[in-house]
Amino acid sequence: MSGLLALLDDVAGIAKIAATSIDDAAGQAAKAGSKAAGALIDDAAVTPKYVHGFKPARELPIVGKIALGSIKNKLVFLLPAALLLSAFAPWLITPLLMLGGSYLCFEGAEKVYHLFKPHEPDAEGHVAAETADHLEEKRVKSAVKTDFILSAEIMTIGLAALPEGQPIWMEAIALAIIGIGVTVLVYGSVAVIVKADDAGLWLAANARFGATRAFGRGMVKFMPWLMKALMIVGTAAMIWVGGNIVLHGIAELGWHAPYDWIHHQAEAAAHAVETAQSFVAWAVTAFFDGIFGLAYGLVLIPIVTRVIQPIYRALTGKQKPAH
Repeated sequence: MSGLLALLDDVAGIAKIAATSIDDAAGQAAKAGSKAAGALIDDAAVTPKYVHGFKPARELPIVGKIALGSIKNKLVFLLPAALLLSAFAPWLITPLLMLGGSYLCFEGAEKVYHLFKPHEPDAEGHVAAETADHLEEKRVKSAVKTDFILSAEIMTIGLAALPEGQPIWMEAIALAIIGIGVTVLVYGSVAVIVKADDAGLWLAANARFGATRAFGRGMVKFMPWLMKALMIVGTAAMIWVGGNIVLHGIAELGWHAPYDWIHHQAEAAAHAVETAQSFVAWAVTAFFDGIFGLAYGLVLIPIVTRVIQPIYRALTGKQKPAH
């Protein structure tokens, strides 16, 4: 009996340690996940476009399919890759982060560029002959591909933000929490956004009180403005976060001058005011990171479109979409 009690006591102790470790992993995941805010905001801002044009009844199922694809991206492909990276090639984390930051700068700068020089209509604009089911499948695949790139950036940022020297299973738990938490947050927000106008229409037509009906009409009018605001915030977040990642990576690799100069400007601006010094330092840093990110992204546009994409199409056999 005493042996059984001792065993139960040991099991209880192990369970306590495991619970504490999981709690620590959750805390680490929250801190690490917060550093991926730029990619997260962009993910939430970009996804609603994939349900545009479908019947309201199909909007949530499409968001659900994309969310399941996102979970698969993070847990089946990216989580094992991140753990292998951490265990066998941690020196690759900074270059990969810089590659992801470069992608964010390119995407953000391309959006800004096309504000002044809009896209010509491409093949995706001619969908009248496609069945709804085929178009839905095509949109979901496209969204999951885009999500893979953003998810890779989120998971790599999360991995880089975790404390060094901890067991691999702790990293696995923390990254799994990041992956699931980010997916729920992003696609839960997307679901609310895409159904908000339907909720407004229902309130405008069926609410009992005049004030509630007026609120519903206000929601319908407000949602297009919210979508535009999300696109602007998402683009800005891509540019400044991408710029910060690249500048930080350059400093990690040995060239500290640009990063240190921005840090010095932020400190000087913060010391020049008496209140909200942390916010001022952040705003100045984000401003200069954004200037760098936009300039760097604009430089990348011709490199990607005229060199990298043609080489990729030649290697994969994919043709440029016909206009």
